[in-house]
Amino acid sequence: MYDLVDLRQNLMYSYFKTSIHGMEYKMPKKKIKINRAPVLTLWATVVAERLGHDQNESLTFGKAVAGLNAQSKGRRLGIYEEKKDEDKSNEKREERPAKLEFIEILGRGVPAVKTAEGLRAAIKGEQIDPQSVQKYLKQKFGDELDEARAAMEILAKAYAPKQLAAEAYSLYEKFRPKIPEGTKGWGVKGELDLDYIRSLAK
Repeated sequence: MYDLVDLRQNLMYSYFKTSIHGMEYKMPKKKIKINRAPVLTLWATVVAERLGHDQNESLTFGKAVAGLNAQSKGRRLGIYEEKKDEDKSNEKREERPAKLEFIEILGRGVPAVKTAEGLRAAIKGEQIDPQSVQKYLKQKFGDELDEARAAMEILAKAYAPKQLAAEAYSLYEKFRPKIPEGTKGWGVKGELDLDYIRSLAK
């Protein structure tokens, strides 16, 4: 009996020692410390792909959704000034490119233009570059980008496209990182729980 206890203690010590030094054993990360903007960008990208858009189109839509959401929240919190009606009308005349169409993603109408490479979201008349969005996501998620994308893809594929289109934003509200309310939470990082995202899949 003594030998068995001793063996267990040695095994626990060996496991503890290896885990501390991180040389042979590494626990998989289940939570990512990150702010909401890149999370929304990635989720909107995954949703757009599920709705039938290609990856490059979807990356631009994802970035646009996050940007439009930030502008709306910023104005609500008083971080950004609400534009006057005259300024809005002048801005619309200046920014409206030819053949502008709106693609609905997460309940937002994303302005987009047709290009030789496909649709591209265009904010203030300027097309979003999909490669710059991918680079942005990589910078924000780091090594966890692939795992985060995979978790979101599992959730998106659990829904039929039409149902996902209707429920995508409410799903985001369930798993988005928790942050303080109001201006205190602006740009603050919270925890993104990948296991929880996967658990939301039906």
